Amino acid sequence: MKKDRILITSPKGLPPYLKEELLSLGFPIIAEYVAGIETEGSLDDTMKLNLFLRTGHRVLYHLKDFHAVNADQMYKEIRDVRWEDYLHEDGYMSVTSSVDNPTIKDSRFANQKCKDAIVDRFYAQFGRRPDSGPDQSKAVVYLYWKGNDCSLYLDTSGEPLSKRGYRKISYKAPMQETLAAALIMATGWNGNSNFINPMCGSGTLAIEAALIGLNRPPGILRDNFGFMYLKGFNKILWEKLRKDAKTSAKKLLKYKVVATDINSDAIEAAKKNADTAGVRHLIEFNICDFRETQVPTEKGIIMLNPEYGERMGQKEELEKVYDEIGDFFKQRCMGYMGYIFTGNFDLAKKVGLRTKRRIPFFNGNIECRLLEYELYEGSRKSKSAL
Repeated sequence: MKKDRILITSPKGLPPYLKEELLSLGFPIIAEYVAGIETEGSLDDTMKLNLFLRTGHRVLYHLKDFHAVNADQMYKEIRDVRWEDYLHEDGYMSVTSSVDNPTIKDSRFANQKCKDAIVDRFYAQFGRRPDSGPDQSKAVVYLYWKGNDCSLYLDTSGEPLSKRGYRKISYKAPMQETLAAALIMATGWNGNSNFINPMCGSGTLAIEAALIGLNRPPGILRDNFGFMYLKGFNKILWEKLRKDAKTSAKKLLKYKVVATDINSDAIEAAKKNADTAGVRHLIEFNICDFRETQVPTEKGIIMLNPEYGERMGQKEELEKVYDEIGDFFKQRCMGYMGYIFTGNFDLAKKVGLRTKRRIPFFNGNIECRLLEYELYEGSRKSKSAL
């Protein structure tokens, strides 16, 4: 099958982990960007990418590069594409775009012009045309237009890959699944030790950890992707990919995944989400203050995602929380690697421990750090001896 460029988009800060995933799946790295990685492969290859990638958002299959000064030139170039090779004339499609051109004031106009070019070609050839609209749950065409340079893609993901399908209940402002997976990957954790997650909220970190520990693909729960609505969709290959993935995944974890939260509503949401993800039986959930989390004596990692002043909590209250996290690390987590994900660097100083690493990430537009602490075995003894 014909190969072309494939662009996988991701949030800022995640491309290094996306690159690691692509290489492990056997895909070459063609180019690296602030918010994505370019590789190459066939349309069939996009199925594997959509199934297995934990840190990618969209898998975009390249169709054409061209120059366009205005919408009329863009229309002509897009109409020349052999859309009948990719889309069904009696199907449904949506057009999305990223547009930065001085002649275009509203990207919706560019979307409409792109859609018109596609359906006009179909009508000229077949006397009928695909339906179209904003729904991205079927075939999706993506237009990138910056200056006079245009690139045209098939969005084989449809809905973004961050929508795994397991988070039915959200608690407060939940962490995006792709970010959670990248944070875990940054620690090097792969199921080879305990994973402890106080302040678990709706359970995203614990669930992603369980999926990683089992080597279960993040896309296994989804039953709908954009590639399913393209001509030539190889359903037999897709079913084989899913079957092989299920066969190779582990059934049990050797070590513990523990998730706690002081709020019973959060734990209830986390349990239901974990149940939907099929990992409820692998996670120990408890309602308690983070300081009361029962940390197993076997070693591992412990990760907290405390508030950092963007949505709630007074500064003085949060300073106390960060200070208490430091005490919790020193007194209860000896021998573990400790991690705090935060977007408030002043509050991070209140932890009172020396960081081993400060790994940059973004939570939306907020610059954050994953702070790593090596919690030596002697921490408790030293404190007790004072």
